[in-house]
Parts: sequence; structure tokens; C-alpha cells
Amino acid sequence: MKAIVASKPGGPDVLTLATKSVPKMQANEVLIKVYAAGVNGADLKERQGKYPLPPGTPDIMGLEVSGEIVDAGYRCQRFKPGDKVCALLIGGGYAEYAVAPEEQCMPVPENVDIIDAAGIPEVFCTVWANMIDRCALKAGETVLIQGGTSGIGYAGIKLAKAFGATVFATARTAEKCSAISRFGADYAINYREEDFAKVCHDQTTGRGVDVVVDIVGGDYLPREVGLLAHGGRLVIINLPAGKTATVDFGLVHSKHLTITGSRMRPRPIHEKANICRALEKTVWPMFANSEITTETYATFPFSKAADAHRLMESSEHIGKIILYSESI
Repeated sequence: MKAIVASKPGGPDVLTLATKSVPKMQANEVLIKVYAAGVNGADLKERQGKYPLPPGTPDIMGLEVSGEIVDAGYRCQRFKPGDKVCALLIGGGYAEYAVAPEEQCMPVPENVDIIDAAGIPEVFCTVWANMIDRCALKAGETVLIQGGTSGIGYAGIKLAKAFGATVFATARTAEKCSAISRFGADYAINYREEDFAKVCHDQTTGRGVDVVVDIVGGDYLPREVGLLAHGGRLVIINLPAGKTATVDFGLVHSKHLTITGSRMRPRPIHEKANICRALEKTVWPMFANSEITTETYATFPFSKAADAHRLMESSEHIGKIILYSESI
């Protein structure tokens, strides 16, 4: 089969088309003919050689795909050849074929194009696991979502609004703030022109927000701790601005705060399966009735994967970047 691999650690130009063996299924896995794959920040880090890979990860990037099942292991009970699915992977999505545990597959949501569906699993599973499961965001609460036009950002905004929360979200340009508002955010904050912490305090009459979803890290962390309301929760999903910060833990103690974080990729299959089932039960009907929609900014054929990575590195995109197979 054809696949996109990194010939060595480096920039987008190291991505090359290679011939690989079709992956072998385990008894609990399905073989998927890949129609499309979502591009994620972890792919860029993996290409650069800066991402610690879990054991058993294939040497092909790609954490989420959509496509058609062409074979299923003997322990698989739900899906069969011919079924159209989107799936959460440990890797291997930038290829003509990929394998996934059956439990990490979901039917393509009603009312969603199968190419767009490739951009759902990683971001929606990540947001669900962190904002809904770990932070227990509830109707009537307030949430600040950093990076509101990223995949995590748009999914977070739409899920938070669907759950009845008031949403603050940040972006770096007026155009991106307009997109955040279109996604449903109540307050779109241009962090280059406004202090996001001050806006949150002012708009909550000094109370602060109940939840912060952080994909930045670094010196954002102490500011986020400072703007949390009593009983607030801060969840850290990514740390591109730095893994260390000086935080006033007196505030954590006195305001009964929770600071947490998690990654999706290293989780065991049963945890990912539980998240997938929760999405199917709660979020899939929202796709079906258009309460939630996908946000695909650009699509590229697999042969142009380097261009897709350049676009992601530019941070000019709004929503998801998708690679698609030229053979479908």
C-alpha cells in the first residue's frame, strides 16, 4: 500500500510517499480502507522527532481516519466489511489502509460528509475526555477555551454551548475572533489586544470562570489559575509555550481548585472505547440535527501532505485540516 512517512526528523519536506505492507489485524481489530485522515499537532511533533511514541505505534503518522471497513478480526461483533466509519488510531492514518480496535470505531455521523468525518475522532474524544469527563462542565457554568480556532478549540466551543455553558474563547486576529463567534462563543477575545484574564473577570463581575481548557501552557498557566472561580477546574491538553510555570498554590488551596491534564494517545483501549461510546450517545444526535457541525478549513490529497503540515504550522487555519485519498 502507499503511505506517507517521514524520511528523517525535520520539516514538512521530509514527508515522502512510500510503499508499505498492509497492516495486519489483531482479533479485535478492523482493517479500514482510508478515505481521509485528520491532521493534528501531534503529527507535526512526530515528524520533527519530538513526540514520545507509545509502544506498538506504527512508523506512519495519523491519529484519526474515516473510511470503509474491508475486513474484521474474529472477535469483532459490531462492524463488518462495507461499513463506513471514523476511527481513533494510535497511528498509521496517513496510508491507504489502517487498522483500529473495533471499540475505537464509530459510524460516520448522520449529516456529516465522510471526508469531514476524518477530523472528528481525535479532537472530539480529547475535548470530551478533558472538558466533560475530567472537568465535569455543566449547564450554567462558564468556560474559557484557549486557541478557539484550533481543532480542539472549535470542538470545545461547540460542545460547551451544546451543554449549556457560557463560553469565552481566545484567538489572535479579528478574522479568527469572528470565526469563534460563529462557532458559538459568547465572548471572543483577541489576546493580542485584550487581557483574556481581565475580560473573563469583568464579564463575570469578578467571579471568574468555572473551567479553563488550556492548549498553550507556559506563562498562561498562572494567569488561568488566577481567573478560576471557587471550585474551578483547569485542564491542560497541550504545552507549546512551555512545560513549566510559577503558580500560586495558595490560590489552589484557598479556592478549592483542580489542576489536571491528559493525553489521548497513550490511553488504554477500554478508556478510548468508553469515550467513543459517550460521543455516539450524546454528540452523534447533535451532528444529525446540525446542532453541532464539523469545521474543515482545507483538504489536501495525501501526496500534498507537506503542504498540509505547512498550513498547520502557519497557524492560519480555522478548524481542521484533512488529507484525502486520491484513489476513492
